Amino acid sequence: MKNHHGFTLIELSIVLVIIGLIIGGVLVGKDLIKAAEIRATISQINKYNTAVHTFQAKYNALPGDMNADTANAYGFLPRGAYAGEGDGNGIIEGVFGDGAGLNKGTRENIGETLTFWVDLSKAQMIDGNFNIASPTVSIPSPWAIGPEGILPPAKLGRSNYFYVWSGGTGWGAAPATPDRYNYFGIVQIINPAFNSDGATYWDPGLSVYEAYTIDNKIDDGLPQSGTVTPIYAFNSTVYWAAGGGGATSGNIGNYTWPQNTPTQLATPYNAINCYDNNNIAGPQTYSIARNSDQINCVLSLRFQ
Repeated sequence: MKNHHGFTLIELSIVLVIIGLIIGGVLVGKDLIKAAEIRATISQINKYNTAVHTFQAKYNALPGDMNADTANAYGFLPRGAYAGEGDGNGIIEGVFGDGAGLNKGTRENIGETLTFWVDLSKAQMIDGNFNIASPTVSIPSPWAIGPEGILPPAKLGRSNYFYVWSGGTGWGAAPATPDRYNYFGIVQIINPAFNSDGATYWDPGLSVYEAYTIDNKIDDGLPQSGTVTPIYAFNSTVYWAAGGGGATSGNIGNYTWPQNTPTQLATPYNAINCYDNNNIAGPQTYSIARNSDQINCVLSLRFQ
């Protein structure tokens, strides 16, 4: 008669330990990959800031904002005759079209906001070949074209891209007026990214943890203060990522309403929050305790 032996407790323990090591290795591996992506994205931000300073030192102008005489002298794209088409005022703006009084810092398609990347590419100060945009002419087939060749992808992936804009939360927030700062922004771009008059259609594409970590590494780690904040230009207006009073739109992921207004009112936890204050009135903090992995955030980073 044959003896049928089962697994001993020691053998079962060894198997369980091996399974645990495999699972732990996978989780650690994912964390390491995510940390590397965040570090790489911060490195991009630093490189872009350095490129702007180098460009200014060499050409005495901001990329995109370079005026017609300087652009012609150095072989860059010809500038237009109107504000936002290369006017040398130190503020990077796009335009509604080739005409007077159509400039706005939240417009992407024609003007300085996209020519910014063309200039840096032409000067060989950044990676990538950006050659589609123009100071005066709409990009081809604006509703159909994707961001490739127009904007640089962020190392975070998930279709996150960098863009530049200006004006801060003053845009669309009467009676406030736009500030005179320029910003790098990180958003998730889904087609169509642009329309013919330069309005933008894109989503929050950063997890709460990613936004907090980048803010904490570069700035103060708080969403409503400092030079790094979860705001973004959408459809020519500026919104805060979802927080107190967060709302959801059919076109975009989520944003704070009323637009352009951060809140210190008691803000309860919500699954769409990028930030809250645990329902206690006062400054907001990123919602990493419960929303760490939720894709609820964007970031704008003031030029340094």
